[in-house]
Amino acid sequence: MLRFSSPPDPSDLPARFPSPFDRAAVHPLARRAAMDTIAVLQLPGMAPWRLDEPGSGKMFGVLVVAAPDGTVGYLRAFSGMVAGQWVIDGWAPPAYDIAARDAVWIPGEAELYDLGTDDDARTARSRELLPAIQNTYHFANALGEVRAMRELFAPKEPPGGAGDCAAPKLLAQAYAQGLRPLALAEFWWGAPPRTGDRRAGSFYPACQGKCPPILAHMLGGLPADPPPVFGAAAIAESEPRVVYEDEFLVVVDKPSGLLSVPGRSGLLRDSVSTRLRARYPDATGQLVVHRLDLDTSGLLLAAKHTATFSALQRLFSLREIRKRYVAWLDGDVSGNEGLIDFPMRMDIDDRPRHIHDPVHGKHAVTGWQVLERAGGRTKVAFTPHTGRTHQLRVHASNPLGLDAPIVGDRLYGRSAPEYGERLLLHAESLAFTHPETGAELILTSPVPF
Repeated sequence: MLRFSSPPDPSDLPARFPSPFDRAAVHPLARRAAMDTIAVLQLPGMAPWRLDEPGSGKMFGVLVVAAPDGTVGYLRAFSGMVAGQWVIDGWAPPAYDIAARDAVWIPGEAELYDLGTDDDARTARSRELLPAIQNTYHFANALGEVRAMRELFAPKEPPGGAGDCAAPKLLAQAYAQGLRPLALAEFWWGAPPRTGDRRAGSFYPACQGKCPPILAHMLGGLPADPPPVFGAAAIAESEPRVVYEDEFLVVVDKPSGLLSVPGRSGLLRDSVSTRLRARYPDATGQLVVHRLDLDTSGLLLAAKHTATFSALQRLFSLREIRKRYVAWLDGDVSGNEGLIDFPMRMDIDDRPRHIHDPVHGKHAVTGWQVLERAGGRTKVAFTPHTGRTHQLRVHASNPLGLDAPIVGDRLYGRSAPEYGERLLLHAESLAFTHPETGAELILTSPVPF
């Protein structure tokens, strides 16, 4: 256990373990431990880790802990390996049984080497080895209960790299040393990844692809806060406000915090779609034609009949519905206008985040124009030419785009939004030819920020 330079006062300790999945819940002591760790990472002796080389940055973590005698300190860890090593003095070791893994991996690695350039055979053998390697991971919790990783993910298969993030390493080390976990934080340090979606010194929540089953078990027995649920906030029954309506379609002004359609889990039913279904019980087929992110406000188009829905979707596919968004960005954008064009895809290890991927990503293009600059922020108008999920948020935040995340972005921002702060992104206008009447419709919604 590492010691703080000055011992924390008992009143500074958290009463409950903050959720690792809540980016806004970094406890001051965890932040302090992270700053101490960043200072270490900047020492000349850390140069062999090559964290500043392109694509070589790393996710790190700290865990504030209390010893049985009441002494408070912290542990630190890195995700995966650093400089080709799993075990480095002063850092939490991997969560697997080292001897058991070596018994599987050392001969397995030799087999893979012998297969040479036969990629199909190497891939098949790697898939056979993976379950055996995963069986070397066992996780304890505060109640002393120990469960195997494959058991925690059953009936699904654990994703590659599960158990190697900083968070499970830290909790495993705390329990092994008889320490009581108090607060955890994970942050990025070094050069951004090739996907461009992490920033040095920024805190991030535990990943959604690999960590939920593991951390849910490992926090058992601790007075821990539950993960945040986004989309459950109370929204006035009068929302969304109707901007335009006729016998075929309706355009509404969606408030930030209301889903466009119900959540996939079935737990979050409230949405524009369910509210419109209640308002228009005679409507046929699906209502909402396109979607806005939960945190985005502005104009949303819905159809009252199946035929109109299909016609409007066709207009979207032909890019004949023109949309304009307005946003405040966290940073001073270089230039006054331009076009962002790079492919992106879902980050399967950390849904719902999206990342740049030149190989597997889908084509995404956004036009932009500066409207105003003030206080280190830039107000821009976005004109999307494609309709990828999180397109504007990724194109704004990624270094290949504007390198300035939208203010209040809890997924891609430089820091977590303050309590009550919303995403400053608004769908300001829609323009299209009415598929049934042929009339030109140009609809606007005042920007609320």
